[in-house]
Amino acid sequence: MPSRWRARKKHTDTPADLVVVGLGNPGDKFVGSRHNVGAEVVELLADRHGQALRKGREAAMVAEIRVDGQRVVLAFPQTFMNKSGEAVRALVRRWSITDHLDRLVIVHDELDLPPGRIKVKHGGGLAGHFGLSSIKSHLNTADFTRIRIGVGKPPNPQAGADYVLKRPGRADRDVLDDAVERAAEAVLALLDHPVDVVMGRFN
Repeated sequence: MPSRWRARKKHTDTPADLVVVGLGNPGDKFVGSRHNVGAEVVELLADRHGQALRKGREAAMVAEIRVDGQRVVLAFPQTFMNKSGEAVRALVRRWSITDHLDRLVIVHDELDLPPGRIKVKHGGGLAGHFGLSSIKSHLNTADFTRIRIGVGKPPNPQAGADYVLKRPGRADRDVLDDAVERAAEAVLALLDHPVDVVMGRFN
């Protein structure tokens, strides 16, 4: 049976159908941390295509694929979390969706959701997430779609930064692995359904 994934050989000026940005921090010491679950989603989607994310011109690791004839750009900013907006603004311009921000999907960790819970959201508040705040600042809007992956709250509210930068224990890692899989499914669902339909299915 032929795969639903198809390679994209070269870029054109036609807007991408989706630009999916998984947030996280670059560097080996952050691999597997709670803050990098968004990056894990785009890496999973690229891997299913048989590709690896590669360094692009937009301060991001990037892969471009086709899913049932639709162009999907997968990206992991290399600017560190609190400067994610720099890479996202460049990606939006590069793939011609400046006037189509409904095609931008940001996948990120969420302290306000229990570990493993995912929620799809369009626009709205940013709950103090530095990566999202940077994106809003660079795009001058929060009118994009988000896939939130719950990582739970730290035992001590003052330990938030250390908590998200650490790797979770085995039990939480198992539920986060499942959440990454479901978040990848939600990304693909956005290719075929309006965001409110996807919200109803995954939230």
